[in-house]
Amino acid sequence: MNKQMAATTVTSKDNEEPKVAWNANDNRLMRVEHDSLGAKQVPADVYWGIHTQRAIENFPVSGIPVSSHPVLVHSYALIKQACARANAELGGITAEQCDLIDRACSDVFAGAFDDQFPVDVLQGGAGTSTNMNVNEVIANRALEIGGYERGTYSVIHPNDTVNKSQSTNDTYPAACRLALIFALRPLMQSLRALSMSFQALARRSADMVKLGRTQLQDAVPMTFGQEFGAFGSILDDDLAKLSVQSDALRVVNLGGTAIGTGICSDARFRGLVVRKLSYVSGLSIRSANDPIAATSDMADFVDISSQLKRLAVHLGKICNDLRLLASGPQSGLEEIHIPARQAGSSIMPGKVNPVIPECVNQSVFTIFGMDATVTAAAEAGQLQLNAFEPVTVHVLLSGIDVLAKAMDTLRVNCVDGIEPNEKLGRFRAEHSASIATSLNGYLGYEGACHVAKRALHEGRTVKEVAAEEGTVRKEVLDDVLDPMNLTRADAGTVSSDVR
Repeated sequence: MNKQMAATTVTSKDNEEPKVAWNANDNRLMRVEHDSLGAKQVPADVYWGIHTQRAIENFPVSGIPVSSHPVLVHSYALIKQACARANAELGGITAEQCDLIDRACSDVFAGAFDDQFPVDVLQGGAGTSTNMNVNEVIANRALEIGGYERGTYSVIHPNDTVNKSQSTNDTYPAACRLALIFALRPLMQSLRALSMSFQALARRSADMVKLGRTQLQDAVPMTFGQEFGAFGSILDDDLAKLSVQSDALRVVNLGGTAIGTGICSDARFRGLVVRKLSYVSGLSIRSANDPIAATSDMADFVDISSQLKRLAVHLGKICNDLRLLASGPQSGLEEIHIPARQAGSSIMPGKVNPVIPECVNQSVFTIFGMDATVTAAAEAGQLQLNAFEPVTVHVLLSGIDVLAKAMDTLRVNCVDGIEPNEKLGRFRAEHSASIATSLNGYLGYEGACHVAKRALHEGRTVKEVAAEEGTVRKEVLDDVLDPMNLTRADAGTVSSDVR
């Protein structure tokens, strides 16, 4: 028989009409589905349906599917699971439908169907295509579990059953928020580990003195431990702020449906579904005080983006410092040695570049772009809905992943192996004219300035010049010009009988 004319009859439990036919052009078995725009063939072996199929054809843009963010898919499964349980408790769907949907959601949450979410991350419709992709996959998986053929929507319908009491406009933002909460956890673990690495390095170098610098000019002595410890403290502060912002994401507008008014939803659904979601997600989820405002407002996404940018700024600054401190090895600062990870040049023998900090710097630049995108998307939303949440959650999840991996490679391939140049650090601290700062309390600013200028002009140490002038006793100079003593908080304090 001609394959193009052949049809395979598939019957469901309720003896519906055949659903599938062979498509010779695509050389695969197809099932026919219908929506308000008409009929369309969908591959018979997939779990998505007609809405997803249209989206595949409409948005061939980035080539990045929603499945590239499995945390979003898995979070959406939790949303649908909570909704099904709430609907069943309120009598909106049957116990059997709830059970099948619940089991299907568990499968999707477990990652068994990640490859069934092919819609491009850059999609129109404020996430409708992603919501329908989720609805269709869950519906068809639920049907399969129940012994029905895929597409038997009279039993479990993507819209009427899986999406009951819901809209894209409340489920998609809620799924995005859960996804960000879950994605931030490994990021914060990477951040905490990097901070601890700097703190461990600080402890190892606590007694190694060096010269601090301001505006790239010699300043006053400090220890390598103080320098590295400051990096860790800055990152700890970022960790605390990200934790606060993550908590803000627990507020959802579920039950608000289309614009926050709750149309097509049982009045009891909003409070019930939040309790169900708290249970299935293990998070303390809260309802938005004003669901209409929450439906269109993306301020929490802007705040998260800002905190990620803040972290990126700090990482960039830290990597800039590491590259500068490691510069050389003969004509630069050469105050630290970072691990050599690969040959640095295709033409210059023996050259080794700071490739790990450079990689992190470039990761930082992508976060700046992420923040600009989130800002533009949040501002561009109109009236009761922001249509640009898809690009927002895409760049945020991508940025979170990049930052986490960047911090991991910085820690493992660089920070853990840093070796301070203790000998050079002490030499520069002892021979810098700026050490005359500690004499301000003894000679006054002008007197200390005079000593510093002489030391620079004559190529001598401040201690030698100050001792020669005889204004301050030698034993006092031995104390106040010891670089290590000058790293203390009370450095430069004048005691009685100092002359």
